Amino acid sequence: MSAISKSIDIDRSPEDVYSYITDPTHLPEWQDSAVSAVPMGDLPVHVGSKILVTRQIGRRAIPTTMEVVDMDPPRSWHFHGVDGPVRPDVRGRIEPLDGGTRSRVTIAVDFEGRGMGRALVPLAVKPMVRKEMPRSEEKLKHLLEHSAA
Repeated sequence: MSAISKSIDIDRSPEDVYSYITDPTHLPEWQDSAVSAVPMGDLPVHVGSKILVTRQIGRRAIPTTMEVVDMDPPRSWHFHGVDGPVRPDVRGRIEPLDGGTRSRVTIAVDFEGRGMGRALVPLAVKPMVRKEMPRSEEKLKHLLEHSAA
């Protein structure tokens, strides 16, 4: 399957964007379906860290353990789901714009379905994510451009 990928330009430095976006405690602030994101260990997260992310999918709260696969501050990150019937694979990239005063953020999300998740990914999960991603990136942009940190 192909990843769902969206980009947005944000009037903040790559360092600011990276710091915010890779702190899992911020996830519910900018992603509608994220109910909670709890690091399973100390912050900041690092390669090997695990995060318990709970998402509201329809009427159900679905927990997924995400593992940090790669981090290259302030340029890129890669988180991968390690349990459950639907395992997200999230890759992010930040490109500096205007001498590093602005950033282009690209987020690509794909899914591995296991068991009943094989049917859920194309029928329910990907359509929901396609709808949510543009709103999430707009929220991210607004939060970062209108906050001091």
